[in-house]
Amino acid sequence: MKMSIGQFGRQLLGFAAAGLSLVAGGTASAEMGQPAPWEYKLQEAATPVMENIIWFHNFLFVLITLITLFVLALLVIVVIKFNARANPVPSRTTHNTLIEVAWTLIPVLILVGIAVPSFRLLFLELDVPKPDLTVKVTGKQWYWSYSYPDNGKFEFDSLLDKDKQPRLLGVDNEMVVPVNKVVRIQTIGADVIHSFAVPAFGVKIDSIPGRLNESWFKATKTGMFYGQCSELCGKDHAFMPIAVRVVSEQEFATWVEGAKKKFATNPANSYASAGQAAQ
Repeated sequence: MKMSIGQFGRQLLGFAAAGLSLVAGGTASAEMGQPAPWEYKLQEAATPVMENIIWFHNFLFVLITLITLFVLALLVIVVIKFNARANPVPSRTTHNTLIEVAWTLIPVLILVGIAVPSFRLLFLELDVPKPDLTVKVTGKQWYWSYSYPDNGKFEFDSLLDKDKQPRLLGVDNEMVVPVNKVVRIQTIGADVIHSFAVPAFGVKIDSIPGRLNESWFKATKTGMFYGQCSELCGKDHAFMPIAVRVVSEQEFATWVEGAKKKFATNPANSYASAGQAAQ
């Protein structure tokens, strides 16, 4: 069965409309701090670092798109203008100084244009400002332990809670931090290499046994933000979520007082806590 050009065009238009509706649906269903169905872009930023990451991502996307369209246009021109039918006698030109200078100089300028914001972003991520709060994060098989050395030195485990939503991201004890404060993350692995990653914060850093790594974030929005271990760390790697609750400064102070009492009488115990969560 043959399809006419008009039918093909209408079908193609229908596919395009369906694609646009899916994209629009993905945008509408996006949620702060967690994955969303049909999400096609990075999570909404909740820190200045993530805002810069999104800007750099979009900048590269536009640049790559322009380069791809330019190369495609050149290929189309070559196919149409320089095929055997249009040029029965091929040109024997071997050098063109202008073209050779251009195809050397333009890529260099493009790479410099990428390198400058890239190095600026790396410096922003690695240069930890003076912290208002330090949280030590220990990756264990297969959960996280958090301690607050600046706020009473209490420690607690954070394990997957199967009854909480969102699925595979809810935990029994969230990491709690105040809004608009610089939080320094110091992380280490207790057994194997893990990776502490919270996409909305622009944080992703390895937790390595015997090595204390450092990162930071400054959450500018309150709410719940989720991440996961991003290093393949064993059989329960997929069940090692990260949940960070960002609250006001007053709510954080209240939480700290309660946490001192709660976790002082029930200190973190790696394997005991894991056993209780598994029951």
